[in-house]
Amino acid sequence: MRTQVKADLMLVLVTFFWGISYLLTDLALGELGPFTLNALRFLIAFAAAELLFFRRLRSPSRATLKLSLCTGAALLSIYSFNTFGVKYTSLTNAGFLCAMTVVFTPLLDYLFFRTRPSRKLFVVLVMSVTGIALLTLSSALRPALGDILCILCAVSNAAYLLITERGVAGQEINAFQLGIYQQLFAGLGMLILSLIFETPTLPRSPAVWGSVLVLALFCTGAAFLIQAVALQYTTASHVGVIFCLEPVFNSILAFFVAHEVLTPQAYFGGLLLLASLLVMETDLSLLFRRRQK
Repeated sequence: MRTQVKADLMLVLVTFFWGISYLLTDLALGELGPFTLNALRFLIAFAAAELLFFRRLRSPSRATLKLSLCTGAALLSIYSFNTFGVKYTSLTNAGFLCAMTVVFTPLLDYLFFRTRPSRKLFVVLVMSVTGIALLTLSSALRPALGDILCILCAVSNAAYLLITERGVAGQEINAFQLGIYQQLFAGLGMLILSLIFETPTLPRSPAVWGSVLVLALFCTGAAFLIQAVALQYTTASHVGVIFCLEPVFNSILAFFVAHEVLTPQAYFGGLLLLASLLVMETDLSLLFRRRQK
């Protein structure tokens, strides 16, 4: 199995974590402010990583800390927009708009780095956007504050992926340390914002505590560590397409937990997303050469 395929499969696991995070975030926002929730999830994630990997986190290079500060600031932007977006719009709209990272990543890559998407990637992008729309949209989007915030979340996430992809390519950057120290900087930023704009409190119910811990340990700690390491072996545009699976996992969870039944249109959208991932991971030129033989 190619290294890039392995990295992409690791990112599918990350996407699963983030697919379930919408419901958990919505539950936790019933007791916590957005900045307080994000401060808890990032700082708990960093504390857990520090306990488990304290030896590997010793003596980070200046370059690693500098990049961690940059990506941590990007994470602060992503999760501020995401959490407020979930609060002020529907989960369906939030899931669709935040998944638009698949579009903004190659667009920003072209605008800032002049990287033209391949024809196959262009086809995958069209399949992905169509699949997301079929899966998540039951009616026309209405312009609202939450929708705008979710779009800004997708743009911020695209910028984060491109910064991280190019950063981890450097020999002086420790991707493992980057994946963890960026959580510390994001958590500290969120804590400062919560002290300024909110009255920080701890969760009051076991259900919200459980949501916060899952968000911290799996949807934040494990997810961003895996992503930082995997970006050494794949591209930001590939990652953007993989993240289209978030609405798929979110819908599966909603089916089993909330007993929501999707329309045939939505099921077709989910299949189209899975097909786009298969097309992206398949070496079509190799298949054509085999047929010619």
